Amino acid sequence: MALKKYKPMTAGLRFRIDLAGSDITKQTPEKSLLEPVKKSGGRNNRGRITAFQRGGGHKRKYRVIDFKRKKENIPAIVHAIEYDPNRTARIALLFYADGEKCYILAPNGLNVGDRVMSGQDAEIKVGNALPLDRIPMGMEIHNIELIPGKGGQVARGAGSAAQLIAKEGESALVKMPSGEIRKFRLNCYATIGQVSNVEWNNVSLGKAGRSRWLGRKPHVRGVAMNPVDHPMGGGEGKSSGGRHPCSPWGQLAKGLKTRKKTKKSDALIIKRRTK
Repeated sequence: MALKKYKPMTAGLRFRIDLAGSDITKQTPEKSLLEPVKKSGGRNNRGRITAFQRGGGHKRKYRVIDFKRKKENIPAIVHAIEYDPNRTARIALLFYADGEKCYILAPNGLNVGDRVMSGQDAEIKVGNALPLDRIPMGMEIHNIELIPGKGGQVARGAGSAAQLIAKEGESALVKMPSGEIRKFRLNCYATIGQVSNVEWNNVSLGKAGRSRWLGRKPHVRGVAMNPVDHPMGGGEGKSSGGRHPCSPWGQLAKGLKTRKKTKKSDALIIKRRTK
């Protein structure tokens, strides 16, 4: 998909880079697949801010996405490719042969009118969902289940793709988008192809106001606060903090290992993304 640049007629347009949106075929969402989204503003159930710099932003409706793909052996037609304000990827509206409608993550290269299906005997093509034991090695996959039947949890962001590199016994080795190599059970489902909206990481918002539309507030440095608000706050003039960088609660921010204990899932990681 092409990138869209603007003439620098204003300061906000000078560095703005958008996606052309030529892949979007339908502007209004399917009403039967919408749910309300309540904003938290970064606050917990006691009303206290636990995630800073959150709040505001445009009102959204949640699009109910089918991450499980459990309508097996029922063909579906891609009716539209749509924008989703809740994620970076595009979503595809499917019309199943039995009359049901649902949204899925749209893979790169999926077009309106294409037929998709999920199940053990589904064809090996973009948009189809199969268990890992039915997918040929070397294929790009996304929306991978960690637990069979739970629904896809891995490789769901725009442009993401994992690669099936080996099968050993009851496990499959998958190279994650981060470079990590991890074991998955062979009966975990995955969708063939790369997630759509590949050029998303080249978008430049251009002005602070567009961040506010997305619900992101300005990020305030700890050293700019008062001592009552942050351990690094206060001091005469523009002080640099006078201590190692830390969180508002004193937790060291650079290099401190915060993992409590070894997790069972460590045994499933064959190669870390870091050295």
